[in-house]
Amino acid sequence: MLLFSVIRKAALNVLTPWLAPIIWDGIYNLNILNEQHKDTRIGLFVFAVKKYIRFLGPFLESAERFFMVGHNVTYYVFTDRVSEIVKPKMGDGHSLQLREVTADKRWQDVSMRRMEILTALTKQLTNEIDYLVCADVDMVFNDHMGVEMLGDLFATLHPGFFLAEPHAFSYERHPISAAYIPFGEGDFYYMAALYGGKVEEIYKLSVACQHGIMEDKKKNIEAVWQEESHLNRYLVYNKPTKVLSPEYLWATNMPNGEFIKRKRFLAVPKNHEEVRN
Repeated sequence: MLLFSVIRKAALNVLTPWLAPIIWDGIYNLNILNEQHKDTRIGLFVFAVKKYIRFLGPFLESAERFFMVGHNVTYYVFTDRVSEIVKPKMGDGHSLQLREVTADKRWQDVSMRRMEILTALTKQLTNEIDYLVCADVDMVFNDHMGVEMLGDLFATLHPGFFLAEPHAFSYERHPISAAYIPFGEGDFYYMAALYGGKVEEIYKLSVACQHGIMEDKKKNIEAVWQEESHLNRYLVYNKPTKVLSPEYLWATNMPNGEFIKRKRFLAVPKNHEEVRN
């Protein structure tokens, strides 16, 4: 019980044990940050293939209302259905780039393929943008998400584990996997639905995760949560410089909602089996 209290306090704190800020509403002055980032170029990377294309319209429309409003934003959309994309009305300084990609048959492979695509993308973007935010498409922006998010490398606490003890985290626990994290290691469990940072840092992250995925494939194995497992492995040993609280990633049916005053990025209710097949 004592351990739970310590971990719970850490999850609700505003600093990690390595002194990276945990971003909750009210701990920053947005006016100051907006001024500091007035010339910052921000990218938003999203992967929308197969049946997940249905989520792209609401994703982009909600981003225009709540994501980095007033800043320079480029949406990098990777899809296998370019001709079906309807471009939303976009604000000043916002642009949309569509990139065609083939879709794998298994949703697990689709998930892991994003690291390969992300590696190729970040290799190209060094002089085009300053920061890249990577997000799942089956989400909607529901409240302000601005430059307070940005840091060299940031990740988001998983809403299902932010009050859990580390031994309960859903890390890959099999030593044979490149995503392996032994018991006793790790501070938080991060969700792959929202992370980002400076382009060069996301390049390093995606290269490492893609390497791990390919090493597992050579052994004919797959980490328990695919790319998310490899992401967590990377972040255990390459600490994020900023951590986003579950305000930045939430679902309407989650417990402990009393701690979450602003639900900024929400999962869209769906039949997972239906959209994955």
